[in-house]
Amino acid sequence: MKAVLFEKFGEAPQVRTVPDPKPSPEGVVIKVEATGLCRSDWHGWMGHDPDIRLPHVPGHELAGTVVAAGSRVSRWKAGQRVTVPFVAACGRCYECASGNQQVCEHQFQPGFTAWGSFAEYVAIDHADTNLVRLPEEMDFATAASLGCRFVTSFRAVVDQGRVTPGEWVAVHGCGGVGLSAIMIASAMGANVVAIDLTDEKLDFARKIGAVATINASQAPNVVKAVKQITNGGAHMSIDALGHPTTCYNSISNLRRRGRHVQVGLMLGEHAKAAVPMSKVIAFELEIRGSHGMQAFRYQAMMDMIRTGKLKPELLVGRKVSLEEAPAALMAMGGFEGIGIGVVTKFS
Repeated sequence: MKAVLFEKFGEAPQVRTVPDPKPSPEGVVIKVEATGLCRSDWHGWMGHDPDIRLPHVPGHELAGTVVAAGSRVSRWKAGQRVTVPFVAACGRCYECASGNQQVCEHQFQPGFTAWGSFAEYVAIDHADTNLVRLPEEMDFATAASLGCRFVTSFRAVVDQGRVTPGEWVAVHGCGGVGLSAIMIASAMGANVVAIDLTDEKLDFARKIGAVATINASQAPNVVKAVKQITNGGAHMSIDALGHPTTCYNSISNLRRRGRHVQVGLMLGEHAKAAVPMSKVIAFELEIRGSHGMQAFRYQAMMDMIRTGKLKPELLVGRKVSLEEAPAALMAMGGFEGIGIGVVTKFS
C-alpha cells in the first residue's frame, strides 16, 4: 500500500510503498477513505510524542470501510462504514469498565503508538470496543473531520465543561478544535465569545454561532475584553489552541466558580505553562482536561448531527491527496487555515 512515512523526526515525510497491514485476532483492517490533517500529527512528526517509534506513518482522524476482521471480532465485518476514536481502548481495564475508555490504562492511538491513517489501509485493534458505525448519509470527509477535534470538543463542551443554556463560553483559538467548540456550545444554547488572531477566522466563527469576537492581535487586554462582553467573566472557557498565553487567558477570564477546559495540546516547550493559581483558589475555579471521547458517546453527537443541530460538514476545509499530505503536515506548525483539512484521495 501507499503511505506517508518519516524516518527521522522533523525531516520531510515521503510517500512510500509499504506492506499492507493484517488484522489481529481482535482487530480489523480499514480501507481509509478520508483522514484529517491535525496539529497533533505535526507534534508527532516533530518528536514531541514519546510513544512514536521510527519509521512511522502518521494519521489518527480516519473514516473508511472494513476490509478484513480478525477471528475474535463479533460486531464488525467487511463492507461496513466506520470511524474510530483517536484514543482507542483495551476494553478490559478499570477505566474501560467504568465507562471512561478515553483514559484507558492501556490505550493505543493509530498514528502514535502504531502506524496511522496517512495510508491506503490502517489496522485497528480491539475493534468491538472502538469502532463506530457511520450513518449512510454521512460522507467520509465529514466523518474524518469528526476525528479528534470535533469529538474532543463535544466532550469538552458537553461532558467536561457541562455547558447549559444561557451561559457565556469563551473559546481561545479558532482552528479546527475551536470552531468545533463554538458550533457545539452554540447548539447547546450558550453565548459564545470567539478569540483569535485573524479576522477571517473570527468572521467564520460568527457564521457558525459565536455572538461576539475578539481579535487578540488588536485587543490590548484579552481577559478584560472577555469580562466586558460577558459582564463579569465566562462561565466556561476553552483553550483550543494549546499555548501558554491562551491557557493563561482562558483561566483568567473566568468568573467566580468558572470552568476551564484544556483541549489544545501542551507539548514540548509548552508542557509546563504558568497557571494563575491564586485566582483558581480564590474563585474556586475548575480546571479540566479533555482527551478524546468514548465510542459509546458518539451516538449523542450523531443524533445532534442527524437532526441538524450540529453541521460538522461546514468545518471541512481544504481537501488534499496523499501525495500532498507530507507538505500539508509540515505546514501544520503554523496557524491553520479556516476549517479542517482532509486527505480524500489515496491513489
